Amino acid sequence: MTILIISVVTMLISLFVSWRLKSKFKEYSQIGLRSGVSGKEVAEAMLKDHGIYDVRVISVDGQLTDHYNPLDKTVNLSYDVYHGRSAASVAVSAHECGHAVQHATAYSMLGFRSKMVPVQNFSAKTLNIIMMVMMFGGLMMRGSGIFYIALPIIVACNLVITVFALVTLPVEFDASNRALAWIERKNVVTSQEHSMAKDALNWAALTYVVAALGALAQLLYYVSLLLGRRD
Repeated sequence: MTILIISVVTMLISLFVSWRLKSKFKEYSQIGLRSGVSGKEVAEAMLKDHGIYDVRVISVDGQLTDHYNPLDKTVNLSYDVYHGRSAASVAVSAHECGHAVQHATAYSMLGFRSKMVPVQNFSAKTLNIIMMVMMFGGLMMRGSGIFYIALPIIVACNLVITVFALVTLPVEFDASNRALAWIERKNVVTSQEHSMAKDALNWAALTYVVAALGALAQLLYYVSLLLGRRD
């Protein structure tokens, strides 16, 4: 019951933050920039200004599907961001370029996070399999011996997922700080537009904060079960 409550609360908070992020993006997307530049133009200018010439800026399908791919060195911008000429599109575009700058400058936290990706993916898949087996096998009861055999593995997987989520936070906040500093320094936005860009990125960052807190709460729950079993 405790883990169910944690999951439901985390999900509800995540849904609220996601809804708020989308509403903010929609609001700020309707306000055109005084400079009139597009997300694509901002991305290309920011990359060039940092001496990065081997990263391509491309358009991808979906809404808020923007991301930087270090494997093929591409800044992937959703249609609205790629073509948009608003505080929201500039904020997201510059943020993703912030990741490209991190990659080019060997930002330590990004490097650590990248190395964790295979371990995190394996841990998440392993945890999903264990939970599915336990759920359909009726083994979620605390008194089950099989549950406590699997408990150390569950704790280990949750630990990896939590560390990954926590490491993601400085990576995302640093990318946003780089983005906001650059668009202000290059006079891409006015002070009012800068405030809107900052607000949009803050709500985006909150999605990662919620995910990290949710992962930490689950980890602590399973750790308490493991320590309680040993006592």
